[in-house]
Amino acid sequence: MGEPVVARSAPCAVPTQESAYWAFYEHVAAAQLAAWLPRRPIRVLELSGHDNRRARQLRDAGHRVLRVDSSPLGGALTVNADPRSLTWLQESSVDAVVAESRVLSTSLATEEAVRDLVRVLRPGGRLLLVVDSLLTGLARLADLGRWAELADVPSADVVLVPAEDGTISRCFWPEELSALLSDAGLVVDWVRPRSVLTPASVEHALAAGNSLRSLVRTELRLSEDRAGEAVGIHLVASAAKHA
Repeated sequence: MGEPVVARSAPCAVPTQESAYWAFYEHVAAAQLAAWLPRRPIRVLELSGHDNRRARQLRDAGHRVLRVDSSPLGGALTVNADPRSLTWLQESSVDAVVAESRVLSTSLATEEAVRDLVRVLRPGGRLLLVVDSLLTGLARLADLGRWAELADVPSADVVLVPAEDGTISRCFWPEELSALLSDAGLVVDWVRPRSVLTPASVEHALAAGNSLRSLVRTELRLSEDRAGEAVGIHLVASAAKHA
């Protein structure tokens, strides 16, 4: 399963925090979430950590937001807890889960974390989550000079890569993520790259005077067209719990 993924795309390095790519990334993430959400108000468990932009977007769209973080946000119920363990939350208690915090990549007990997300969803509830892509893992291993591990990636069942802060990140290819969600009892709608356009191409286009709005529109079309491909820094998956 791994060989075609590695062969069809080169490793994609994560840009620095100062990169103009992140403004583009934020607009793409907001547009993808807006397209995914229903128009009617629902109760959403939001797992994006200290970045409260998704929580604000959910709140401003009229949804009831339960977020996991240490700092409060007006108009949302905030719980100071570990987003990788939802034992404090009742079964079938939310309509949707939005997990932009890469919770499945940062949890070593990934299968258990998925089951926890499924448990708190009501029947028919939906899940939108983001994980590190396999290409991010390849880039990190190359940067670290971990050539033996890099060579083993095509045949590995699980790819665990050290992050810059010393934590371990699990990196996924689309087929693996889809199977993980299906095995947990979810119906997978799609697995897409968060961004098909590379950071370098976005930086170059913005520096050349191309509009951010135009780049975002292009990206949204590309990410749909290339669903199921291991492209870019992160993968986004949409899935639903059986009704």
